[in-house]
Amino acid sequence: MTEASGVAGSARSASLLADPKALRALAHPIRMSLLGLLRSEGPLTATRAAELLGESSASCSFHLRQLAKYGLAEEAGGGQRRERPWRATAMFTNVPTMPDNPEFTAAASLFWSTVADRYFDALMRWLEAWPDEPAQWHEAALVSDQLLYLTAAELAELGSKIHELVDRYLDRMSKPELRPAGSRLIDFIQLGFPLVDRPSGKLPQSPPQGGAVR
Repeated sequence: MTEASGVAGSARSASLLADPKALRALAHPIRMSLLGLLRSEGPLTATRAAELLGESSASCSFHLRQLAKYGLAEEAGGGQRRERPWRATAMFTNVPTMPDNPEFTAAASLFWSTVADRYFDALMRWLEAWPDEPAQWHEAALVSDQLLYLTAAELAELGSKIHELVDRYLDRMSKPELRPAGSRLIDFIQLGFPLVDRPSGKLPQSPPQGGAVR
């Protein structure tokens, strides 16, 4: 499994988190927000990060050091104390699957639960702002789902194709000059997973063509 938001990745400048301690350390709302900011806004000082997140600079300084401890952030050079700029060491976090390692599985479960909460929070903030957004963004925003019958290999292939489409825009994260006029930072959330604990008799024989509300 992989995760982006700036916090999913393949071989695309991704840091591999195979240490359960590192996973538990990152499974913290402020640290995930900080890492996302470092990836989307470039190098930031603890003071500037605090302004953006509405946290104290002391708190952000502590959490930045924790990210650095596990290789997720590093000093960018220059500045002193809380005015030292920090940067992300990679644009994505790659979390492997280790079914035979109970400690890692427990840490990964905590990590993904925190990620899911962030996804839901971001979506709810958009829905709250939606009435005041321009019509073009009403039409462009993607909030839908689709029921499909897929094998594990087909689901993996679908994810790979989606990554190929998304990758063409990744350079814009680190190179502002590539961003066209009118572009905005988009949280493109990708979810595809087997439905569990659902009576199979209630599933349609043929998946519906439009979005399905579960």
